[in-house]
Amino acid sequence: MVTTIISGGQSGVDRAALDVALQLNLACRGWCPRGRLSEKGPIPKRYPLNETPSADPAQRTEWNVRDADATLILAAGVLAGGTALARDLAIRQEKPHLVVDPTGAAVTAVADIRQWLDARQIQILNVAGPREGASPGIYDAATKLLHAVLAG
Repeated sequence: MVTTIISGGQSGVDRAALDVALQLNLACRGWCPRGRLSEKGPIPKRYPLNETPSADPAQRTEWNVRDADATLILAAGVLAGGTALARDLAIRQEKPHLVVDPTGAAVTAVADIRQWLDARQIQILNVAGPREGASPGIYDAATKLLHAVLAG
């Protein structure tokens, strides 16, 4: 059973994960780049994130993968940028990861994610994916999917 959500605070999937965790009273935390910058400006203080020593988002991604039991990547289409990096780091660190399109068939996705989490007994879950500017609508799609997975 997931007890903690880790994410990096960027707009899009990261914020969806943190917002769902806060709504469901799940523990949440994570690393964000030094300066707490995102594509939409400073990451609000309501997100309990620690800053990495570097302003490079790659360090945030690496540390969030490292600190989790597994990484769930929510993305539509080909993985790119930091989303691809999260997958590559999970592979390199030999951490379980799952890539799911949150805009697809929600019922199947919810069941698949729950089965994956239960089979691996994931407690600390890193959630990663594209920022809203790179994938418009991803925040809403990720929020709906994560709420269905974690509230059930």
